[in-house]
Amino acid sequence: MPRIPLPHTRRARAVTLAVVVVVLAAVALVWTRSPSEPAAVPAQDAVLDVPAAPGSAATVRLDTTLYLPAHTPAPAILLPHGFGADKTSVAGDAQDLARHGFVVLTYSARGFGHSTGEIGLNDPDFEVADATHLVDWLATRPEVRLDGPGDPRIGVLGASYGGALALQLAGRDKRIDAIAPVITYNDLAQGLTPNAATTTPTPGTPAAGAFAPDGVFKKGWAGLLFSAGSSSTAGGGLSADAPEPGQQSQDNQSGSTGSGGGSAAGATPVPAQAPPPRGSAGCGRFTDEICRAYTELATTGRVSAQVAALLQRLSPSAVTGRITAPTLLVQGEADTLFGLDQSDATARQITAAGGHVQQVWYTGGHDGGRPGPQLRAKIGDWLWFQLTGEGGNPFSGFSYDVQGSLRASGSPSVRTVDAGPYPAQAERRTLRLSGAEQTIVNPPGGTPAAVSGIPGLNGAVSGSSRLSGLFTADPPGQSARFTTAPVGSQLLVTGSSTVRLRVSGTGDAVLFAKLYDLNPDGTRTLPANEVAPIRVAIPASGTADVTVTLPGIVRPVEAGHALQLVVTTTDQAYATPVAPAAYRIALTDPVLAVPVVPGHAEGGGWPAGTVLGIAVTLAIAAAAAAIAALRRRRSHRADPELAAVPLVIDGLTKSYPGGVTAVNDLSFRVEPGQVLGLLGPNGAGKTTTLRMLMGLITPTAGEIVVFGHRVTPGAPVLSRIGSFVEGSGFLPHLSGAANLRLYWDATGRPAEQAHLEQALEIAGLGNAVHRKVRTYSQGMRQRLAIAQAMLGLPELLVLDEPTNGLDPPQIHQMREVLQRYAATGRTVVVSSHLLAEVEQTCTHVVVMHRGRLVAAGEVGDIVAAGGEATFRVDRPDAAADALRGVPGVSAVDVDGDLVHADLDGMPRADAVAMLVRAGVAVEQAGPRRRLEDVFLQLVGEDGA
Repeated sequence: MPRIPLPHTRRARAVTLAVVVVVLAAVALVWTRSPSEPAAVPAQDAVLDVPAAPGSAATVRLDTTLYLPAHTPAPAILLPHGFGADKTSVAGDAQDLARHGFVVLTYSARGFGHSTGEIGLNDPDFEVADATHLVDWLATRPEVRLDGPGDPRIGVLGASYGGALALQLAGRDKRIDAIAPVITYNDLAQGLTPNAATTTPTPGTPAAGAFAPDGVFKKGWAGLLFSAGSSSTAGGGLSADAPEPGQQSQDNQSGSTGSGGGSAAGATPVPAQAPPPRGSAGCGRFTDEICRAYTELATTGRVSAQVAALLQRLSPSAVTGRITAPTLLVQGEADTLFGLDQSDATARQITAAGGHVQQVWYTGGHDGGRPGPQLRAKIGDWLWFQLTGEGGNPFSGFSYDVQGSLRASGSPSVRTVDAGPYPAQAERRTLRLSGAEQTIVNPPGGTPAAVSGIPGLNGAVSGSSRLSGLFTADPPGQSARFTTAPVGSQLLVTGSSTVRLRVSGTGDAVLFAKLYDLNPDGTRTLPANEVAPIRVAIPASGTADVTVTLPGIVRPVEAGHALQLVVTTTDQAYATPVAPAAYRIALTDPVLAVPVVPGHAEGGGWPAGTVLGIAVTLAIAAAAAAIAALRRRRSHRADPELAAVPLVIDGLTKSYPGGVTAVNDLSFRVEPGQVLGLLGPNGAGKTTTLRMLMGLITPTAGEIVVFGHRVTPGAPVLSRIGSFVEGSGFLPHLSGAANLRLYWDATGRPAEQAHLEQALEIAGLGNAVHRKVRTYSQGMRQRLAIAQAMLGLPELLVLDEPTNGLDPPQIHQMREVLQRYAATGRTVVVSSHLLAEVEQTCTHVVVMHRGRLVAAGEVGDIVAAGGEATFRVDRPDAAADALRGVPGVSAVDVDGDLVHADLDGMPRADAVAMLVRAGVAVEQAGPRRRLEDVFLQLVGEDGA
């Protein structure tokens, strides 16, 4: 990094010293106030026997742990785990709640961990009935505060699978006093088989959100969940409450192991035991009913009325109209499994039935992670307030988090907006979409499929347009695009946008709609990687109008950005039809209705010292921002004298800690139309130079100027450089042309700017571009990689060892590719260790050794610099005699029809003229040395 100059005046140094003292004092204050290691929490493990089914004499054994607070009796918390996990995954949360003052009961649900039984997906007769028995058992414990005989003061807190259990239990057991479901679902049918053809919810009724069969199967997430339930291994799984480090295998956290009090369920000390037996063959621990339903979904990709009815019976939506306990819904904004619509539906149904709901949307989710420690602490405070009446309610009716830019630490900045009572009053902003009717196709087999993200990993990239581009791709010909004009000021989208589409074709159309944040430079970000699957039944008229509700998001769209609606025929996360089809997509109404929920940022009075610290920090940040902006303006300012020069490197140096200097005061210039070979032995600094040229690392000193613009990381001029440095990662099942289209489409730039045909013509792959890449030879893959680097026809092409792994004929073909590209007036910089090939391919060379420039110029000039020449003549002896008679010429040697001589500075043209005057016919004249000879002379034999 460039060194930051220190202040020169005494006053400036004093101010700087004061700032440093303030910062160090603040750091010391934070460290001295950091909490010490929390005290151990007493815990008791026990196995409880519960009925295997209503009215059954058989039992299921539930593995439980009871965590006790310092003072009892106290209110209780039932803490179920997420799907695929077990009780150890919530051990850390249980200890925190016990320190808060609660008696906490965790357990492994039937079919998970060391509990027996089969997984029924929160079936009212199985898992929900189990939880009711656990409440009965807690009512017998002397440590638990009671509201009456058999009625404990109790709340239920759970995430995902456990959150749905909390809702189901509260709807069926009136003893539950408060619930806090986290990132859970309202309707499992809608969560796993979403479809725009749901009936309009009837608030307050169990049938709210009734499902129409033939939804679009969310195969990606469903497959992950099914595999988690199929495993017999305890403690893993897919849940946001996954074990924290150090908690994975702590069956008995602390304290003694003992039995519980008397109960109809019965309690025994937990023995050493193996995991319970697996369920039905091929279905892991699932019940036969669940197995049959999943098999039907996975094999047909469609949901029948019977399966839909089963999933609804297992869903909280069946009982939300009966929930009266205070409810805190915490939902993730980065969640492609259970989106914000699921939490919103639950809240509306409970509210319509007269229940009291508070709702929080935070930046995590199944894709983004569990709530952070501050939010978890506030949830604990909320439960304490609801169960004891002490303290205060830490939440408003509705609040949501807005994720901003990255801090210097790399973590995103987040602000919380308080929107007042729930349901909040959303405003609708209308933006006009533009775009003509477009034809899109569903390819045979549904492949290649569009990519909207990778389940569970989307949160890592969804905030970055560059990273998001790696996780999203809309294959050309399969997607229709409609774009708004850039917004004039920040637009905070909060919720689900809507749009009216006209779909023309035949049969049922399965489509996927998504809303991108389109940057001014053409790159796109898919907020939360969310996509709305829709199934459109096209009538006999051949045209259907449909209102599309896009996924709920929270996304600040910055000034100058636009919104782009994309409709595709495929998505790899969903089951799509395999039969080829074509549809025409148009806008019924060019209006995109965007929700905005106004509110104010949360926060109260702060200590004066904190305010001072923030003020100092903001002042430093403002100064740094001003300096950075000034430097950016200077660095991006164009030099008009160099505007037509592809590359100028001046005094370039790169040093690393420990005294290692990879590049040392390197300077050279490249002109249009040149093919420049960058040569040097291993460790000469070639790759470091290329990485600085591409903006991947920052020079210690000197500069690189491309077309008059200084290169810095992220500089706009980098878009004029095409590069191929490492393997390009082609998809083997796609053709070469499809791979190139997919790559370009992922950049978000207009298709007409790709110049695909020109790049393919230069690469010279012919009809092979239509073959699958897995059939390509290594040479063809290399040429396809060069074609990919040539997409957009960049004015400067940078290639690192493009002939690696090629045989001689392939190398010859690659030479022609590079020469044809430079013949178009563009410039090529190529690093290679094949000196003979560089001599035949490149017009100019730069030779580096130990980070320094040792030679630069045209290939012919460098090779001929020693004065040795070779002549092919008709009379070799006569030519030799004539040359020996010229003063200064030496080392004359005859080799067949070749005559070699050291001309000692005499131009070869003069020597040829002299031989002709002597009556010798000269057929060919050139330098005697090869580039390899010059290279070895320049860098020494150790550099070979």
